[in-house]
Parts: sequence; structure tokens; C-alpha cells
Amino acid sequence: MLGNLLGIFSSDMAIDLGTANTLIYVKGKGIVLNEPSVVAYHVKDGVKRVLAVGEDAKLMMGRTPGSIEAIRPMRDGVIADFDTAEEMIKHFITKAHRRSPLSKLRIIVCVPHGATPVEKRAIRQSVLSAGASKAGLIAEPIAAALGAGMPIQEPTGSMVVDIGGGTTEVAVMSLGDIVYARSVRVGGDRMDEALISYLRRQQNLLVGEATAERIKTTIGSARIPENGVGEKMIIRGRDLLNGVPKEVELNQAQVAEALAEPVQQICEAVMQALESTPPDLAADIVDRGVMLTGGGALLGELDLALREQTGLSISVADESLNCVAVGTGMSLEFAKQLAHVIDYDS
Repeated sequence: MLGNLLGIFSSDMAIDLGTANTLIYVKGKGIVLNEPSVVAYHVKDGVKRVLAVGEDAKLMMGRTPGSIEAIRPMRDGVIADFDTAEEMIKHFITKAHRRSPLSKLRIIVCVPHGATPVEKRAIRQSVLSAGASKAGLIAEPIAAALGAGMPIQEPTGSMVVDIGGGTTEVAVMSLGDIVYARSVRVGGDRMDEALISYLRRQQNLLVGEATAERIKTTIGSARIPENGVGEKMIIRGRDLLNGVPKEVELNQAQVAEALAEPVQQICEAVMQALESTPPDLAADIVDRGVMLTGGGALLGELDLALREQTGLSISVADESLNCVAVGTGMSLEFAKQLAHVIDYDS
């Protein structure tokens, strides 16, 4: 009984340190924090002081005066700005963990399968510098598959496609580990960039990242609608011809056209994974289909676009945004069974 209580009140954490959002899972409690991976600094005489982190900092992006700088320290799923990432991780850990000293904290963080040893070391060091006593790493595809409830421990093939802000991870798993994985640096951010570029080129309209993200989440689609137009929305930006603000109407077909390249790159990554999968596991995937996780999985009709390319059954995970965080958390809850996929080496 006492052992169960200690397990419930354990403060060990799992962190999904994403390019777009950071989620924290506390053992026995589930996801306790979900905020944008953004830090805002006030800069005076060359000295930086943290002004806001997370949701408050994201509201400042693209709207800051010269003395304030809003930074996203993660790029393509790994740390691009070490000092800022450390401040962000420290802030989020403190916010999620109010009860006992940080010095006894064990933290597991998910990392892209394609992360280099240098990138992994940077993530580990940031977590240790933020106050953890022990920092473990788990591959993002394994975490995504666990969070989606896939039976990866069985001797059968399972394929997961995790589409995050910075990377898309495609992996085939069997017997609790990765048989084949491919990480491509295409995700939600690349979709936003494609929309900004399209509007600049086709409409002579300059929009910011926040507007591009709103377009993607409101009328984003991976396929041109059957009626050739689809839903519409009004967007506002700056006219590149005369420099004044203007608004234009954008339809779903135009958005699908803008997103065609990143969507095709995701489809190609899935096809390459299928071509590299051992035949017996490929047969299992034909039976089981492919699971989509991550925020990018919510792009309209992406599952249909993939189905047309692969001929396989494509499913979108329930709560796909939280799959990686939940799966990383499961590696805390079932640490003994999943010890072989958690890397604690320094």
C-alpha cells in the first residue's frame, strides 16, 4: 500500500520538448503543462532578462518593440539556442513541480530519432542544468506509438508517423524497439513557411507566423476540395506593392496548393519507410495500417492523401497532440519494462 502511495506522489517527470509546444507529464498525475516553446527577453545595455515564457511569450511574437526579443529555442525538434532553452525548461519544470526539491527529480525527455549525439547531449545538459538529478532520453517514435496505444511490444510490425512542429518521424517497430526509422525535417513550421511564401508570391501579401498558423488550423487541407474551392476565410497582412495593410479572401484549394510540397515530403518519407521494411513486418502493416500522431496529423484530409499514396489504412490517433507526452510519461510509469529504450548515458 505504501509503495502504491509513493508511486502516486512521485514527482518524476516526462517532457515532450517540442519545436512548437512543450508538454510536461508528472508521474501519477498525467499531463500538467502544455505551453508554447517560446521565451521573451527584455534586452537593456546588452543584458537579457526573461520577461515571459510560454503562452505569454507567444502572444508577443511578431509584435515586440526593439527592446524585447521573443525567441523559439527549439528548431527541427532539437535545441538551437542552448541558454534560452535552459531558461525555458527551468521555468516549465518549476511551474509544473511545486512540492518537493528539484534535486531529487528524474526526468525523461523525448528526442527525434535522427538527433545527433551533440544534439542529444545539449538536451540532456539543459535538463540537468535546470535542476534534474537524472536525465533520460527516449526516441520520439517509440513515445508516440506508446501514447497512441499501439502494441509495439508484440512480435508484429507497427508503423507510426509522428508529425510535429519541426520534424516528421516515420518508424516501424516490433518487440518494443525500432526496426526502421526515418526523420525528415518537415512539420508544422514548414507548413507555416509554405503558406507565408505562397501568399507573398501569389497575393503580394506579407503575413506573420501567427496568421499562417491560424490559416493552417482553420482551413488547412492536404487535398484540393471536391468542389475546387472549399471553405474560405479572410486574412490580413501587409501589401507588398504599396506597403499598407490589406485583407484578402483565401480558400481551401489555395491552402492545399500552398501546402502541396511539405505534404508530398511527408508522403515520400512514409513510402521510403515502407520500401525499407522487412517483408514480414510489411505484411503486418498491411493488416494493421499506419497510425498518425502529433499536431500535424490534424491537417485536414492528410490521412486521405497518405491513403491514396500508400494504399494502406491510415488512422489518426485520439488526442494526437498529446501522444508523445503520454508515451514519454508511460516510460516513467513502466520504467522496468521499457528500460531498454531509455538512454541514461551521459
